Amino acid sequence: MGDTVLLIVDIQTALVKSHPYNEEKLIHNIKCLIALCKEKKIEIVYVRHDGGAGDELEYNSAGWQIYHEIEPRDGEKIVDKRYNSAFKSTGLKEYLDKKGIKNIILTGMQAEYCMDATCKVAFEYGYHITIPEEATSTYDNSYLTGKNLYEFYMYSMWKDRFATILSMHELEKKLAIAVSD
Repeated sequence: MGDTVLLIVDIQTALVKSHPYNEEKLIHNIKCLIALCKEKKIEIVYVRHDGGAGDELEYNSAGWQIYHEIEPRDGEKIVDKRYNSAFKSTGLKEYLDKKGIKNIILTGMQAEYCMDATCKVAFEYGYHITIPEEATSTYDNSYLTGKNLYEFYMYSMWKDRFATILSMHELEKKLAIAVSD
């Protein structure tokens, strides 16, 4: 699975402490994905957003830190960003290309912002994107609930257009088959 990476976008302390939709399942599934990818020798890359001075995600603030339950271990790669896309002005594409990455397992927050931008840019760059169910989230806003936003992006926007959507079980089976090939 040397051509696959798990990309964890913006699972940062301030965002998790603001209680996104399906918060417990989100964190549980990302922890399971981290364990599965470590077992399968799939690299994990964390993406961390810097919202600028005074923002809850201000560089080096407590809220900016990657959430403690999923924080990187053993020198895992962290990509810092200032834009919605994890690719804009970060060197992520060059890093993935240098490693021969073709497949991205994409997880994180927020569905309608950084996840959407990252998914679509990755698609434009030619990566095959898989988004596991219940491994992304967002919040209620003035127009839609977090659940409605999650479902809209997963099943109406990304599915079969920009990404493959799989259940956690389906992804685990797919990775088991790929590793045995």
